[in-house]
This record gives sequence, C-alpha cells and structure tokens, in this order.
Amino acid sequence: MSVGFENLDVWQRSVALSAKIYKYFKDSKDYGFKDQITRSSLSIPSNISEGYERESAKEKKYFYTIAKGSVAELRTQIFIGMKIEYIDKENGKEWIQESRELSAMIVGLINSIRTTRP
Repeated sequence: MSVGFENLDVWQRSVALSAKIYKYFKDSKDYGFKDQITRSSLSIPSNISEGYERESAKEKKYFYTIAKGSVAELRTQIFIGMKIEYIDKENGKEWIQESRELSAMIVGLINSIRTTRP
C-alpha cells in the first residue's frame, strides 16, 4: 500500500465532513447558501491533497493554509446556518467541533513542514 494523502487522518475526516454536508443540503432550495457551504467543505480535503502532492515546502504550506482558511469559512457558514435554522443544533454542534479539530490538525501539517528538511 502506498503512502499518500489518502492515508492522512485529516484528509479522511475532512472528506467525511464534506460528504455529510453535501448529503444534508442535497434537497435545499437555497442554492446560494447550499453552493457556499458545500464549496467551502469541498475545498478543505481538496487543498490538503493538493498541498501534499506539491514538491516545495512553500507550496505545501500555501495549500495547507488555504485549507485552514476554508475550515474557518465553513465554520462561519455552519454558525449562520444554525442561526437561520437551515442546520439543526445537533448536526451544527458536531460539525463545529469537527471543524475545530480539523483546523488544529492542519496546523500540525503546517508545523511539520517547518520542521522537516527536504
């Protein structure tokens, strides 16, 4: 089995969260909100995988930082979704907690780049 981004826990968990959000909003008629929240959730694992595959530390850090920003964007959208009653409190709280943990894990990825020599 090869080692790749698919083996990263942070990537697997962000894929799972994105899939949950896509399924939750599949029947939503508010296409603007649906598009924003699904796109920000999709951006997280997409940028983690892109960063992982980059050669230079600078590029890796860049994409991981974008992923971290997407987590913050997603968390904001979850809070708003809860306030406007698009997201029930149980799912919202779970997703907020998961987003906080993903953010911390991405910080770990970024820090590992700083300490790893080419």
